Amino acid sequence: MTAETNNESTRESLRSGPLISVMRRIENLSETQYAYLLLTPVFVLLGIVALYPLLRTFELSLFETSLNQATQKFVGFDNYVQLFTGQKDRWLPGSSTFLPTEFSFDAMISSALVVTIIFSVVAVAFETIIGLGQALVLDQDFAGRRWVRAAIIIPWAVPIIIQGMIFFLMFHPSIGFLVEPLSNLGVLAERNTLNDPASALFIVTVADIWKTSAFMALLILAGLQSIDRNLYEVAKVAGASKWQQFRLITFPLILPTIGIAVLFRSVQAMRIYGLIDTVSGCEVVPSLSCMVVTTFLTRQGTSAAIAFVTAGIIGIAVSAIIYQQYREGV
Repeated sequence: MTAETNNESTRESLRSGPLISVMRRIENLSETQYAYLLLTPVFVLLGIVALYPLLRTFELSLFETSLNQATQKFVGFDNYVQLFTGQKDRWLPGSSTFLPTEFSFDAMISSALVVTIIFSVVAVAFETIIGLGQALVLDQDFAGRRWVRAAIIIPWAVPIIIQGMIFFLMFHPSIGFLVEPLSNLGVLAERNTLNDPASALFIVTVADIWKTSAFMALLILAGLQSIDRNLYEVAKVAGASKWQQFRLITFPLILPTIGIAVLFRSVQAMRIYGLIDTVSGCEVVPSLSCMVVTTFLTRQGTSAAIAFVTAGIIGIAVSAIIYQQYREGV
């Protein structure tokens, strides 16, 4: 009798224990809540993988150190303050600065932040327009379409170093065949083309457009080929012109694809380094990634601060684009 009483007491204790309570809560979850619960370990793992390097970079940015120093000195947000106020810019390698030192054209294009924004906006805008045009051509049925498609993809397959050397030779003041005609038009400087910040930024932007327009074309072409062709047949019967078909059918249906392509390219453009280093050097065309590399050996704290700010700018830009697409129902 005593044993049965004890067993019943134990079972009752388990029923009212925290584990049983949790199990009952899980059983009462909706299907959606249960799916999120199963995905929680994956989200936690992805968060650790994504956030740990960012948090480690932020921690490093709070110290003043270099590879030549055995100890670190905690300086708090001093690296950020000095970065935005320009107090240490004069000690950065080369002539680059994080922010413009004054409101002049020369000062603006020697600023890493301004150069990165100008390059990203201009390059992505032209790549989207050119890529859209190429995709519309490739979407048509004509003889030799496969060869044209291969020709468009070739620049995208060229390695960055080779791409940089091609444009370095094309615009070299002594042997570049494009220097003289573009200099006569006022597009490039007449002398030291690759050492002139404005001319070098123009060359790097053109080089990136030449290479990456194919990437945009391929993504947009995938969106074009997913459109139901019966819509165009109905539009023809209704008397719609080619422009009306593009404006009312094609463009609205490929807009989500264009948004995703712009998002990917914007992130890539804000991290540009290799092409600049090959064509003109980071001292002539400073970008945020250039400053991270050039300051790493001498001032790791400043390098980490620039890297953290760059990640923050990219995160804000990506969030803004995603939020805009969400509002538009894309």
